[in-house]
Amino acid sequence: MNLEPYATPETVEAIYQHYKDKRKNEHRPHLGGSQIGNPCSRALWYQFRHAWTPNFDGRLLRLFETGDREEDRVVANLRAVGVTVWERDPETGKQVRFEACGGHFALSLDGVGEGFAESSKPHTLEFKTMNDKNFKTTKNMGVKKSKPIYWAQCQIGMHLAGMERCYFLAVNKNTDEIYGERIKLDKAEAKLLVSKAESIVYSALPPAKLHEDPSNWQCKFCPYWAVCHGCKIPEVSCRTCSHVTPEKDGTWSCAKGKPVVTCDEHLYIPQIMPKDFEVVDAGDDFVEYEDQDTGEIIRNKGNSKEIFDGRMQT
Repeated sequence: MNLEPYATPETVEAIYQHYKDKRKNEHRPHLGGSQIGNPCSRALWYQFRHAWTPNFDGRLLRLFETGDREEDRVVANLRAVGVTVWERDPETGKQVRFEACGGHFALSLDGVGEGFAESSKPHTLEFKTMNDKNFKTTKNMGVKKSKPIYWAQCQIGMHLAGMERCYFLAVNKNTDEIYGERIKLDKAEAKLLVSKAESIVYSALPPAKLHEDPSNWQCKFCPYWAVCHGCKIPEVSCRTCSHVTPEKDGTWSCAKGKPVVTCDEHLYIPQIMPKDFEVVDAGDDFVEYEDQDTGEIIRNKGNSKEIFDGRMQT
Protein backbone atom coordinates (compact mmCIF):
# COMPACT_ATOMS: atom_id res chain seq x y z
CA MET A 1 0.00 0.00 0.00
CA ASN A 2 1.32 3.43 -0.94
CA LEU A 3 1.14 5.64 2.15
CA GLU A 4 2.95 8.58 0.58
CA PRO A 5 0.91 11.80 0.79
CA TYR A 6 -0.69 12.77 -2.50
CA ALA A 7 1.18 15.46 -4.37
CA THR A 8 -0.64 17.28 -7.14
CA PRO A 9 1.00 16.26 -10.45
CA GLU A 10 2.69 18.97 -12.49
CA THR A 11 0.17 18.57 -15.31
CA VAL A 12 -2.74 19.18 -12.94
CA GLU A 13 -0.94 22.16 -11.42
CA ALA A 14 -0.46 23.49 -14.95
CA ILE A 15 -4.20 23.20 -15.60
CA TYR A 16 -4.99 25.14 -12.44
CA GLN A 17 -2.39 27.76 -13.32
CA HIS A 18 -3.94 28.12 -16.76
CA TYR A 19 -7.22 29.15 -15.14
CA LYS A 20 -5.42 31.72 -13.00
CA ASP A 21 -3.48 33.07 -15.97
CA LYS A 22 -6.52 33.54 -18.18
CA ARG A 23 -8.61 35.18 -15.47
CA LYS A 24 -9.08 38.89 -15.97
CA ASN A 25 -8.56 40.73 -12.70
CA GLU A 26 -11.19 43.26 -13.64
CA HIS A 27 -13.52 44.52 -10.97
CA ARG A 28 -17.23 44.54 -11.60
CA PRO A 29 -18.29 48.15 -12.29
CA HIS A 30 -21.48 47.81 -10.24
CA LEU A 31 -22.64 46.39 -6.94
CA GLY A 32 -23.98 42.95 -7.82
CA GLY A 33 -27.49 41.87 -6.94
CA SER A 34 -26.26 38.30 -6.55
CA GLN A 35 -24.44 39.30 -3.35
CA ILE A 36 -26.81 41.86 -1.81
CA GLY A 37 -28.04 39.25 0.68
CA ASN A 38 -24.58 39.17 2.28
CA PRO A 39 -25.18 40.25 5.90
CA CYS A 40 -21.96 42.31 5.87
CA SER A 41 -22.56 45.65 4.17
CA ARG A 42 -18.91 46.52 4.72
CA ALA A 43 -17.77 43.62 2.53
CA LEU A 44 -20.18 44.74 -0.18
CA TRP A 45 -18.85 48.30 0.09
CA TYR A 46 -15.26 47.04 -0.31
CA GLN A 47 -16.39 45.12 -3.38
CA PHE A 48 -18.14 48.12 -4.91
CA ARG A 49 -15.18 50.40 -4.14
CA HIS A 50 -12.67 47.98 -5.74
CA ALA A 51 -10.70 47.88 -2.50
CA TRP A 52 -9.30 44.39 -2.93
CA THR A 53 -9.08 41.66 -5.57
CA PRO A 54 -9.98 38.23 -4.15
CA ASN A 55 -7.31 35.67 -4.96
CA PHE A 56 -9.13 32.55 -6.19
CA ASP A 57 -7.05 29.47 -6.89
CA GLY A 58 -7.23 27.61 -10.18
CA ARG A 59 -9.35 24.77 -8.83
CA LEU A 60 -12.02 27.20 -7.65
CA LEU A 61 -11.97 29.11 -10.93
CA ARG A 62 -12.52 25.82 -12.75
CA LEU A 63 -15.42 25.12 -10.42
CA PHE A 64 -16.97 28.47 -11.38
CA GLU A 65 -16.70 27.41 -15.03
CA THR A 66 -18.48 24.15 -14.22
CA GLY A 67 -21.38 26.14 -12.81
CA ASP A 68 -21.55 28.28 -15.94
CA ARG A 69 -21.63 25.21 -18.17
CA GLU A 70 -24.42 23.66 -16.13
CA GLU A 71 -26.60 26.71 -16.82
CA ASP A 72 -26.64 25.89 -20.54
CA ARG A 73 -27.60 22.32 -19.76
CA VAL A 74 -30.49 23.35 -17.50
CA VAL A 75 -31.79 25.73 -20.17
CA ALA A 76 -31.75 22.83 -22.64
CA ASN A 77 -33.58 20.64 -20.10
CA LEU A 78 -36.32 23.24 -19.65
CA ARG A 79 -36.80 23.68 -23.38
CA ALA A 80 -36.97 19.91 -23.81
CA VAL A 81 -40.06 19.79 -21.57
CA GLY A 82 -41.84 22.66 -23.25
CA VAL A 83 -40.72 25.70 -21.27
CA THR A 84 -39.94 28.79 -23.34
CA VAL A 85 -36.68 30.29 -22.09
CA TRP A 86 -35.10 33.65 -22.83
CA GLU A 87 -31.56 33.50 -21.46
CA ARG A 88 -30.33 36.41 -23.59
CA ASP A 89 -31.58 39.92 -24.20
CA PRO A 90 -32.52 39.93 -27.92
CA GLU A 91 -31.32 43.53 -28.27
CA THR A 92 -27.87 43.07 -26.73
CA GLY A 93 -27.22 39.35 -27.05
CA LYS A 94 -26.12 39.40 -23.42
CA GLN A 95 -27.74 38.14 -20.22
CA VAL A 96 -31.04 39.77 -19.27
CA ARG A 97 -29.98 42.60 -16.96
CA PHE A 98 -31.81 45.02 -14.69
CA GLU A 99 -30.46 48.05 -12.84
CA ALA A 100 -31.15 50.39 -9.93
CA CYS A 101 -29.28 53.33 -8.40
CA GLY A 102 -28.67 54.72 -11.88
CA GLY A 103 -26.79 51.54 -12.81
CA HIS A 104 -24.52 51.40 -9.75
CA PHE A 105 -26.56 48.37 -8.63
CA ALA A 106 -27.41 45.67 -11.16
CA LEU A 107 -28.34 42.03 -11.58
CA SER A 108 -28.13 39.72 -14.57
CA LEU A 109 -30.72 36.95 -14.61
CA ASP A 110 -29.98 33.41 -15.69
CA GLY A 111 -33.09 33.83 -17.80
CA VAL A 112 -36.83 34.26 -17.97
CA GLY A 113 -39.08 31.24 -18.42
CA GLU A 114 -42.71 30.77 -19.42
CA GLY A 115 -44.94 27.72 -19.74
CA PHE A 116 -44.04 25.70 -16.66
CA ALA A 117 -46.20 22.73 -15.66
CA GLU A 118 -47.03 24.52 -12.41
CA SER A 119 -47.94 27.88 -13.96
CA SER A 120 -48.20 29.60 -17.32
CA LYS A 121 -47.01 32.92 -15.88
CA PRO A 122 -43.49 34.15 -16.68
CA HIS A 123 -40.84 33.49 -14.02
CA THR A 124 -37.34 34.79 -13.52
CA LEU A 125 -34.85 31.93 -13.57
CA GLU A 126 -32.01 31.24 -11.18
CA PHE A 127 -29.72 28.22 -11.53
CA LYS A 128 -27.18 26.92 -9.01
CA THR A 129 -24.95 23.88 -8.56
CA MET A 130 -24.42 22.51 -5.05
CA ASN A 131 -22.44 19.82 -3.31
CA ASP A 132 -24.41 16.97 -1.77
CA LYS A 133 -24.55 18.45 1.74
CA ASN A 134 -25.80 21.88 0.65
CA PHE A 135 -28.22 20.31 -1.81
CA LYS A 136 -29.83 18.14 0.86
CA THR A 137 -30.09 21.07 3.26
CA THR A 138 -31.75 23.22 0.60
CA LYS A 139 -34.11 20.41 -0.34
CA ASN A 140 -35.14 19.93 3.29
CA MET A 141 -35.33 23.57 4.38
CA GLY A 142 -36.03 25.55 1.24
CA VAL A 143 -34.00 28.36 -0.28
CA LYS A 144 -34.95 31.14 2.14
CA LYS A 145 -33.71 29.30 5.24
CA SER A 146 -30.81 27.35 3.77
CA LYS A 147 -29.40 29.89 1.29
CA PRO A 148 -30.55 33.41 2.27
CA ILE A 149 -28.10 35.07 -0.14
CA TYR A 150 -29.60 33.13 -3.05
CA TRP A 151 -33.09 33.97 -1.82
CA ALA A 152 -32.23 37.68 -1.72
CA GLN A 153 -30.85 37.41 -5.25
CA CYS A 154 -34.14 35.93 -6.41
CA GLN A 155 -36.10 38.69 -4.68
CA ILE A 156 -34.06 41.42 -6.37
CA GLY A 157 -34.42 39.71 -9.74
CA MET A 158 -38.21 39.53 -9.47
CA HIS A 159 -38.51 43.07 -8.13
CA LEU A 160 -36.38 44.69 -10.82
CA ALA A 161 -37.94 42.58 -13.58
CA GLY A 162 -41.49 43.33 -12.42
CA MET A 163 -42.37 39.65 -11.92
CA GLU A 164 -43.94 37.83 -9.00
CA ARG A 165 -42.32 34.41 -9.26
CA CYS A 166 -38.84 32.98 -9.62
CA TYR A 167 -38.15 29.39 -10.61
CA PHE A 168 -35.05 28.34 -8.67
CA LEU A 169 -33.29 25.21 -9.89
CA ALA A 170 -30.31 23.61 -8.13
CA VAL A 171 -28.29 20.67 -9.44
CA ASN A 172 -26.59 18.22 -7.08
CA LYS A 173 -23.00 17.96 -8.32
CA ASN A 174 -22.65 14.50 -6.73
CA THR A 175 -25.82 12.82 -8.02
CA ASP A 176 -27.16 15.14 -10.77
CA GLU A 177 -30.49 15.34 -8.94
CA ILE A 178 -32.41 18.56 -9.63
CA TYR A 179 -34.20 20.56 -6.94
CA GLY A 180 -36.85 23.03 -8.05
CA GLU A 181 -38.63 25.70 -6.02
CA ARG A 182 -41.03 28.43 -7.09
CA ILE A 183 -40.19 31.44 -4.96
CA LYS A 184 -42.76 34.18 -4.37
CA LEU A 185 -41.93 37.86 -4.52
CA ASP A 186 -41.75 39.50 -1.10
CA LYS A 187 -42.24 43.13 -2.10
CA ALA A 188 -41.37 44.56 1.31
CA GLU A 189 -38.15 42.55 1.55
CA ALA A 190 -37.16 43.39 -2.02
CA LYS A 191 -37.57 47.11 -1.33
CA LEU A 192 -35.44 46.77 1.80
CA LEU A 193 -32.72 45.10 -0.26
CA VAL A 194 -32.77 47.95 -2.80
CA SER A 195 -32.55 50.44 0.08
CA LYS A 196 -29.58 48.48 1.41
CA ALA A 197 -27.90 48.72 -1.98
CA GLU A 198 -28.51 52.48 -2.09
CA SER A 199 -26.98 52.97 1.35
CA ILE A 200 -23.86 51.05 0.30
CA VAL A 201 -23.49 52.70 -3.10
CA TYR A 202 -23.82 56.27 -1.87
CA SER A 203 -21.89 55.91 1.39
CA ALA A 204 -18.62 57.86 1.34
CA LEU A 205 -17.32 55.75 4.23
CA PRO A 206 -17.24 52.01 4.84
CA PRO A 207 -20.18 50.66 6.90
CA ALA A 208 -19.57 49.15 10.33
CA LYS A 209 -17.91 45.74 10.53
CA LEU A 210 -20.20 42.75 10.90
CA HIS A 211 -17.97 41.53 13.73
CA GLU A 212 -15.16 43.26 15.58
CA ASP A 213 -13.53 39.90 16.32
CA PRO A 214 -11.27 39.04 13.35
CA SER A 215 -11.44 35.35 14.27
CA ASN A 216 -15.21 35.17 13.76
CA TRP A 217 -15.90 32.49 11.16
CA GLN A 218 -17.87 34.83 8.91
CA CYS A 219 -14.92 37.21 8.83
CA LYS A 220 -12.16 34.61 8.49
CA PHE A 221 -13.63 33.30 5.24
CA CYS A 222 -14.40 36.74 3.81
CA PRO A 223 -12.27 37.71 0.76
CA TYR A 224 -11.89 41.21 2.24
CA TRP A 225 -10.50 40.10 5.61
CA ALA A 226 -7.01 41.38 4.73
CA VAL A 227 -8.17 44.99 4.37
CA CYS A 228 -10.94 44.91 6.98
CA HIS A 229 -9.26 43.13 9.89
CA GLY A 230 -5.73 42.62 8.59
CA CYS A 231 -2.84 44.98 7.94
CA LYS A 232 -3.14 45.32 4.17
CA ILE A 233 -3.69 48.64 2.42
CA PRO A 234 -6.55 48.69 -0.12
CA GLU A 235 -5.76 48.73 -3.81
CA VAL A 236 -5.15 52.02 -5.59
CA SER A 237 -8.35 52.79 -7.47
CA CYS A 238 -10.43 55.87 -8.18
CA ARG A 239 -13.02 54.29 -5.92
CA THR A 240 -10.66 54.15 -2.93
CA CYS A 241 -9.84 57.84 -3.37
CA SER A 242 -11.24 60.65 -1.21
CA HIS A 243 -11.85 62.83 -4.27
CA VAL A 244 -14.49 60.72 -6.03
CA THR A 245 -18.26 60.54 -5.59
CA PRO A 246 -20.79 58.08 -7.06
CA GLU A 247 -23.52 60.14 -8.71
CA LYS A 248 -27.24 59.39 -8.93
CA ASP A 249 -27.08 58.93 -12.71
CA GLY A 250 -24.66 56.01 -12.40
CA THR A 251 -21.51 57.99 -13.14
CA TRP A 252 -18.60 59.00 -10.89
CA SER A 253 -17.33 62.54 -10.40
CA CYS A 254 -13.87 63.69 -9.32
CA ALA A 255 -13.31 66.75 -7.14
CA LYS A 256 -10.02 67.27 -8.96
CA GLY A 257 -11.80 67.41 -12.29
CA LYS A 258 -9.94 64.37 -13.57
CA PRO A 259 -11.44 61.68 -15.76
CA VAL A 260 -12.27 58.68 -13.61
CA VAL A 261 -9.00 56.83 -14.05
CA THR A 262 -6.39 56.35 -11.35
CA CYS A 263 -4.07 59.38 -11.31
CA ASP A 264 -1.14 60.74 -9.32
CA GLU A 265 -3.49 62.76 -7.11
CA HIS A 266 -5.05 59.64 -5.60
CA LEU A 267 -5.65 60.15 -1.87
CA TYR A 268 -6.78 57.19 0.19
CA ILE A 269 -10.02 57.44 2.16
CA PRO A 270 -8.56 57.47 5.71
CA GLN A 271 -11.25 55.18 7.12
CA ILE A 272 -10.16 52.29 4.90
CA MET A 273 -6.54 52.34 5.95
CA PRO A 274 -5.14 49.62 8.28
CA LYS A 275 -6.29 49.74 11.89
CA ASP A 276 -2.75 50.53 13.07
CA PHE A 277 -2.65 53.74 10.97
CA GLU A 278 -3.66 56.76 13.06
CA VAL A 279 -4.30 60.11 11.35
CA VAL A 280 -1.99 62.77 12.81
CA ASP A 281 -2.39 65.52 10.21
CA ALA A 282 -4.46 66.20 7.11
CA GLY A 283 -5.19 68.79 4.41
CA ASP A 284 -7.09 69.03 1.15
CA ASP A 285 -4.51 67.00 -0.74
CA PHE A 286 -2.69 64.96 1.91
CA VAL A 287 -3.19 62.79 4.97
CA GLU A 288 -0.43 61.90 7.39
CA TYR A 289 -0.54 58.74 9.46
CA GLU A 290 1.48 57.27 12.30
CA ASP A 291 1.93 53.52 12.23
CA GLN A 292 1.05 52.56 15.81
CA ASP A 293 3.11 49.39 15.59
CA THR A 294 6.37 50.94 14.38
CA GLY A 295 6.04 54.67 15.04
CA GLU A 296 6.71 55.37 11.36
CA ILE A 297 5.14 58.51 9.88
CA ILE A 298 3.50 57.85 6.52
CA ARG A 299 2.42 60.80 4.39
CA ASN A 300 -0.07 60.08 1.62
CA LYS A 301 0.28 62.71 -1.09
CA GLY A 302 0.65 61.58 -4.67
CA ASN A 303 2.31 58.35 -3.55
CA SER A 304 -0.55 55.90 -2.99
CA LYS A 305 0.97 53.27 -5.28
CA GLU A 306 4.26 53.36 -3.38
CA ILE A 307 2.45 53.02 -0.05
CA PHE A 308 0.41 50.09 -1.38
CA ASP A 309 3.45 48.32 -2.85
CA GLY A 310 5.43 48.82 0.36
CA ARG A 311 2.72 47.36 2.55
CA MET A 312 2.21 44.37 0.23
CA GLN A 313 5.78 43.33 1.00
CA THR A 314 5.08 43.06 4.74
